[in-house]
Amino acid sequence: MTGTSTPTIEFWFEFASTYSYPAAFAVEEAARKRGVAVAWRAFLLGPVFAAQGWRDSPFNLYPAKGRYMWRDLDRLCAAQGLPLRRPSRFPRGSVPAARIACRFADAAWLPDFVRAVYRANFAEDRDIGDPAVIRELLERQGAGPDAFAAAQADDAKALLRAQTDRAMELGIFGAPSFLVNGELFWGGDRLDAALDWLATPLLGPDAGGGSPPA
Repeated sequence: MTGTSTPTIEFWFEFASTYSYPAAFAVEEAARKRGVAVAWRAFLLGPVFAAQGWRDSPFNLYPAKGRYMWRDLDRLCAAQGLPLRRPSRFPRGSVPAARIACRFADAAWLPDFVRAVYRANFAEDRDIGDPAVIRELLERQGAGPDAFAAAQADDAKALLRAQTDRAMELGIFGAPSFLVNGELFWGGDRLDAALDWLATPLLGPDAGGGSPPA
């Protein structure tokens, strides 16, 4: 008897990404209700932005956009019942945490660790680039004493680089993004649309933005 695999949504996130914060607290429950598994895909936005000619977050480069984003995040977090404290430094470095998320992507404790890092950054204004902070968050999840060192080894560093390269190959240009059956959805507000698509694709794989009929 042949079994069927569980449908999966890939959640592509960056720990410094503001909109990834509420998405990280929503994706697992939304997927569970649909019988869908979540694949946690950490990557770095820095190389993605650099490829677009940006040396900083667009929310810093374009002040009006930044003001809107922070107010929008206020609304989103209030709606989800999430605390929000604007970080005293934005964006913060996220490399150590991202390496851990890549190295231990399939660990049972990984989703809770991801959410703990987001909470530390966006609710507690803690420096998530500080190894001591990340070690503490790992200990809370029962990850084991060697988890941090394992995630900073050369193979783990290469894994994060490869995953960031993969994000760009997939056309990912921001976070959060969701990938289902090769279809890309950008933004936390596209989570339900991504899950809907997984159940019932509306267009064929070759559909694109062609010219409207005459």
